[in-house]
Amino acid sequence: MDSSANIPAFTIEEGHKIPLEVLKFVPKSSATYYQFVPLGVVDGVLEVGMIDPNNLEARDAIQFIASKIGLPFKLFSITKDDFTHAIQSYEGLTSQVTKALSDLDYEIQNEEKGQTPVAAQVGDKKKDVKIVEDAPVTKIVAVILQHASAGNASDIHIEPTPDNIKVRFRVDGTLYASLFLPSTVHDAVVARIKILTNMKLDERRKPQDGRFSARVEGRKIDFRVSTMPTYYGEKVVIRILDPERQLLNFGQLGLTNSNLETFRRALKRPYGMILITGPTGSGKTSTLYSMLHEIDREKNNVVSLEDPIEYSIPGVSQSQVRPEINYTFANGLRSILRQDPDIIMVGEIRDSETAKLAIQAALTGHLVLSTLHTNNAAGVIPRLMDMSVDPYLIAATLILAVAQRLVPTLCEESKEAIPLEAGMRALVDKYMSEIPEVTRQKIVVPEKIFRAHSSPTCPSGTRGRVAVFEVLEMDHEFEQLMLATPTEEAISSLARQKGFLTMREDALLKAFSGQVPFEEVSKL
Repeated sequence: MDSSANIPAFTIEEGHKIPLEVLKFVPKSSATYYQFVPLGVVDGVLEVGMIDPNNLEARDAIQFIASKIGLPFKLFSITKDDFTHAIQSYEGLTSQVTKALSDLDYEIQNEEKGQTPVAAQVGDKKKDVKIVEDAPVTKIVAVILQHASAGNASDIHIEPTPDNIKVRFRVDGTLYASLFLPSTVHDAVVARIKILTNMKLDERRKPQDGRFSARVEGRKIDFRVSTMPTYYGEKVVIRILDPERQLLNFGQLGLTNSNLETFRRALKRPYGMILITGPTGSGKTSTLYSMLHEIDREKNNVVSLEDPIEYSIPGVSQSQVRPEINYTFANGLRSILRQDPDIIMVGEIRDSETAKLAIQAALTGHLVLSTLHTNNAAGVIPRLMDMSVDPYLIAATLILAVAQRLVPTLCEESKEAIPLEAGMRALVDKYMSEIPEVTRQKIVVPEKIFRAHSSPTCPSGTRGRVAVFEVLEMDHEFEQLMLATPTEEAISSLARQKGFLTMREDALLKAFSGQVPFEEVSKL
């Protein structure tokens, strides 16, 4: 019996590329073997095109894949030409790297057979053969960098394992395995990256840092590189910095109206210190740059010390610190104070010396913006004290302490509103009960909340990230507290009396407005 009679036909339009977010549901090897291909995700259903809908083995394979990814599926009939066209959507990173690996194998086989490549016929044979062998490895590294940049990845991880080399891209805060390379090319790939960054090729026992720039699709991209020795070889992590990426303004950061007013009020102060805190990758630098964009750079002399300079800002004298020649944040800050600055941005306060100099700069009529590593806003004051800064100096200079994290944002075209049922209502009530009364009175709990929902253009249901904040504004009461009992608990208690919201509560408000999935609130 022909079971394909009730299966609708599907035509793939010329030039249409199936999104990578959809292709990831079905491995290319499975698609090629069983002659089916994912077409899209509509209303939470995976649509699959098959050349032969009567192929029971292929149907079983689809059933297995669908159950594994947790999505129901719907079958469509497609032609062989459409299948061939769809399979080309898989072409990209893997295919280009596979070709480069084949080229490398070919060169090695030629060398083993004693066949000297044409490019190596002149000059020293050993040196020229190595150049030819390097060419495919150069291609591998270039393709990895190109695809990571095009895919809006923030970091590339190249990790040796017992069986192969795993290449992962960090996109929207999450690492995805994008490529696996044979272990035999590990040393060559690491060497190529070291050459780009002028690292020592023969040093494999200790970590090294470097940076380089490259043009990717006509744009200049900066790459910050770190190597670290591991049991199976050196691991490489590359941070991607795109200077041409559009910076966020204050309105796009995700600040509530009250927090936005607090930020702007602080930036109008003639002197003092504003500190942004959070872990690596929490968007601190983006917030700092947004603050620099907000201030009047014509009437003020604005100078920054950065490591590295991630974005170019008109009207700001940006300086790159170089610890290898003893041009550190501390030494640079001393030099900046002789440049008649009004506003100083210090990329990070890493040590006691830099902290004390930043405090002195804030005391002597300068507005200082910087970052610090603590878990929350209230922890900024004890952290400065750990760096040997006296409490009375903190009280005299600190204007604003801000903590932040990044959470995924819902796709507008696919987010789903669901009613607050008993379990969720109890959780919301618990979160609401923790909010200070003075703030809780202003919050309206909605009847429905939003969750991520798959769509053809947004299979994961989320795209991009937004910051959630804790904003602690200093006043006379905080100054008195810092002189008496400057503990994190005492600072948090006073802040709560004034209506201070934690990052979790800020995320809750964003969940109420449909900006972030409700399930992200409990992760903070």
